[in-house]
Amino acid sequence: MIPPLNQRKITRTFIAPNRIVAGERRHRLEMLYHIFKNRMLDNHISCPVICPAENISIYDAVKPLISKYPDIESVFAEQQLPINFAGETDHPMHSCWLSLFNESAESLLYLITETVYTGRRHHLTEKTFKPIALGMPFVIVGTRGSLEYLRSYGFRTFEGIWDESYDLEQDEVRIKRIASLLRSLDELPVEAKQDLFNQAQEVIKHNWNHFYNGGFEAVLWMELQEMLNGIESNQ
Repeated sequence: MIPPLNQRKITRTFIAPNRIVAGERRHRLEMLYHIFKNRMLDNHISCPVICPAENISIYDAVKPLISKYPDIESVFAEQQLPINFAGETDHPMHSCWLSLFNESAESLLYLITETVYTGRRHHLTEKTFKPIALGMPFVIVGTRGSLEYLRSYGFRTFEGIWDESYDLEQDEVRIKRIASLLRSLDELPVEAKQDLFNQAQEVIKHNWNHFYNGGFEAVLWMELQEMLNGIESNQ
């Protein structure tokens, strides 16, 4: 299990699991491109050679992104793929489970690459709640306003500890702003990363308690009641 907050020794900037990376999840390839391009490889990252859901080579999956990133093929070609977590020989799709405890305990934040990145509909899945359950800060690669949407359910995020203004950027800019944030954090010495994690503990504890001790559940029940009342009034 993951150690208590005050016993964690932060040695990495982020953990970034990537399983399904093709098809409608192409934003994960974009995020990996920025990670590789900026040489942020001394972090806990996973990346398959063959997308396990789409059964397509990563090298073929990046080709539609060449017009946006002319060097994306060469950047991926330079990597020694696959990149696996310790003890893994493939890329099991188990994002709904709590796992990777050791990697999480060493990382300043969890880089959430959500299922949906574009469009106006907010779509937060179990991926967003994994770092909350693991007691971790997070950055969300999701639709515009994902952090704002999460806060509407009573959770807190990490503005004031690092810059979260990426959340309200348009699609074309948002992922680049996230990459810039990660790069600035990755360049910090280990002591500074530990200090940021320590500063984040109040928010981490709030989110953990809100998730596990009934606060989030109460908000969801209220939302469900309002939806059912709306249906009844329209009948």
